[in-house]
Amino acid sequence: MPPASRSSISPFKKILVANRGEIAVRIFRACHEMEIASVAVYSEADDKALHTRMADQAVLIGPPAPGESYLNIEKIIQAALESGAEAIHPGYGFLSENADFAQAVLDAGLVFIGPSPEAIRAMGDKAGARALMDKAEVPLVPGYQAGDDDKSLAKAAKEIGFPVLIKAAAGGGGKGMRVVQQAGGLAEGIAAARREAQHAFGDQRLILEKYVSQARHIEFQILADQHGNLLHLFERECSIQRRHQKVIEETPSPLLDAALRAEMGEAAAAAAKAVGYTNAGTVEFIVDPQTRQFYFLEMNTRLQVEHPITELTTGLDLAQWQIRIAAGEKFSFTQADVHMHGHAIEARLYAEDPANGFLPATGTLYRWQPPEGPGMRLDSGVTAGSEVSVYYDPLLAKVIVLGEERQAAIRKLKAALCQTVILGVTTNREFLLDILDHEEFKAGKATTHFIEDHYGEWSAAKPGQAPVEALAAAALAEMFGAAAPQTKTENGGSDPFTPWNGADGFRMGGSR
Repeated sequence: MPPASRSSISPFKKILVANRGEIAVRIFRACHEMEIASVAVYSEADDKALHTRMADQAVLIGPPAPGESYLNIEKIIQAALESGAEAIHPGYGFLSENADFAQAVLDAGLVFIGPSPEAIRAMGDKAGARALMDKAEVPLVPGYQAGDDDKSLAKAAKEIGFPVLIKAAAGGGGKGMRVVQQAGGLAEGIAAARREAQHAFGDQRLILEKYVSQARHIEFQILADQHGNLLHLFERECSIQRRHQKVIEETPSPLLDAALRAEMGEAAAAAAKAVGYTNAGTVEFIVDPQTRQFYFLEMNTRLQVEHPITELTTGLDLAQWQIRIAAGEKFSFTQADVHMHGHAIEARLYAEDPANGFLPATGTLYRWQPPEGPGMRLDSGVTAGSEVSVYYDPLLAKVIVLGEERQAAIRKLKAALCQTVILGVTTNREFLLDILDHEEFKAGKATTHFIEDHYGEWSAAKPGQAPVEALAAAALAEMFGAAAPQTKTENGGSDPFTPWNGADGFRMGGSR
């Protein structure tokens, strides 16, 4: 673990966080620990949200729709200036990788807690990023840089060989992305990817890459100060994903040995240096587990959702270091001082229904009780009484654990998920528990096709087994000597999981 050090740089007096939910709460906690005043922004849908109560000051910026609030650059800059904030932290999602936003922050005389607009722009364009990585000699998947016409893409696909992956040149997050197995499906795949890319990013350009069908998805955390010091903080494996969205992440990766870890770490550092990167970022790779060859995928120019597992294994507070780097602090440690200890795993707990195509769920959290125990951590933006809205990502919390080794971490994460009490909305908790119990996952052999291969159809309750929510409700009823009333759902059926009013103190809406 790097030696502890006190900042010799005067900290910011006040920081605005241009985000919501658990990442806003995470940054506010870092601010509080550093004795920095904090400012929240919120939409009308979030007027009672946890992040507004965590901050020292909260500013209403617009209606619930993100385009009128959390994506409104002018309103966010105005809120920062009027509140007296000196810097803006973008969190992740929303405007975090928007180069125009980063530039607007700087133009307003404020500090952007993240990389330069130039670095964001360079890595945000996948076609340009591939060209940069090629020049920096970072391994690339065989591909075609950018295509403005379908004929060029068709020719490139034939040369690369099927299956191919079509990707939006201007964005990420799985949007504008299609896997095409055969030449006959190429025209349809290109048309669908173009439509989605235009809608999501306002840019129809596409790139093609050879599709590695049974790949492992492994990323490296980068941290760089403004004095030319750039480090990697080892890897995170993110192979458990659906529709290109990560579900469970862990570190260290069960695939890597010391030699491959060092080689990939050097490549990640070279990728970041190629754009003069500063602050926290992540270089993502895909790895062929058969050949152990790795290829550059993309760089995320922000803090990642899964950053807590790196914090647990390295002892570094990445949120605080983002702030310290933005304030001009120089590292007091080198790459040789950074070590990993133990094994950490994170599970993303969503308000969604895995048995119904992972459709997002909405409603009120009537009961919310996080797990507690050594080596357990929960990052969340909700509490009892919180409303899960249709407007935003349905992520409720990240359940994170640290164990001495991988199997101990898996057991601890299962215990933490079972301890987490959630009543009021459907969640993916049992789905996560199923994954943790799967032999392929426990053996450390899962690829990015794991969910697709094993969970085409999924049911929360196995034959003869009651769902966890029903067991929890029954246990509460037994504890307090009363049965829960059968409240009505929207379709007229009964909902046995809703908490009940009564002398025991449980009330609809929970505590605030």
